[in-house]
Amino acid sequence: MNSAEKVMIESSGGGYLAATVTLPPGDPEAVLLVCPALGVRADYYTPFCELIAETGVAVVVADMRGQGDSAPRAGRTTRHGYHLLASRDWPSLVAWTSERFGPEARLFLLGHSIGGQISLHYSALAKNEVDGLVLVASGSVDYRGFSGLARLKVLLGTQFIAGVATLLGYWPGHLLGFAGRQPARLMRDWARTARTGSFRPEGSDIDYERLLANGGGLPTLAISLSGDSLAPPAAVDRLCSKLPTSRVERWHYEPREGGKADHVRWVRDGAEIASYVRSWMNGNGARTQTGDSDG
Repeated sequence: MNSAEKVMIESSGGGYLAATVTLPPGDPEAVLLVCPALGVRADYYTPFCELIAETGVAVVVADMRGQGDSAPRAGRTTRHGYHLLASRDWPSLVAWTSERFGPEARLFLLGHSIGGQISLHYSALAKNEVDGLVLVASGSVDYRGFSGLARLKVLLGTQFIAGVATLLGYWPGHLLGFAGRQPARLMRDWARTARTGSFRPEGSDIDYERLLANGGGLPTLAISLSGDSLAPPAAVDRLCSKLPTSRVERWHYEPREGGKADHVRWVRDGAEIASYVRSWMNGNGARTQTGDSDG
């Protein structure tokens, strides 16, 4: 029987991140830190966390800043974007997790959608703090990674959302049915990547593109999903192309008959994905020193 505990983790960027820790029946063989998609609460991942925990892995999943029970709530006065999440919130989560389970525990990140993009930003800054990275349904939002009408919809849709967020001071996705309530800066960072293909977060002078290109070979598993229109295989491949020195394994998941695997529903039908991720973790995770990050 898995056990779960809820905690509040203080971020060095201010505020608190609400997290749930799911423990395996015995001593954990590794730890997986799950970083959610935009507008998706941490508790949505409970079925997947329980599946992973059954394999002997402890799982920590935290509400992204401004989402779920994390504070502060996203609004006109919040100014966070990719950079603060990657340089303050993610390090705070990793540090808390390492302290909770001990520095000797193998620690992996799993980023879903934008959670994967932010995890890449974090890995560029702290190359040797985790043992590996799993990207699920996480692609570049660069419109060039889409085809046909979807290419135009991505470009126009992202710029429209960023424009509305800038005008109102936040994106009212909780009212409009997409991505939840989000700060304007985060939406502008997202839209800039869609427009330019580059990670150039607002308010930061760090060259994330260069750091990623010169990364230290962090083992990475990138999973695309059948039926995922928000992160199709070409978009996932485009995100992986930012990691020329990393050991990237690509897997495209086709569910068995009757299974569901779109951008979000994979979490509710994730037994095969959990099994694949666990097998990949078994074969990876030799943490190496890559030198101090710069920037």
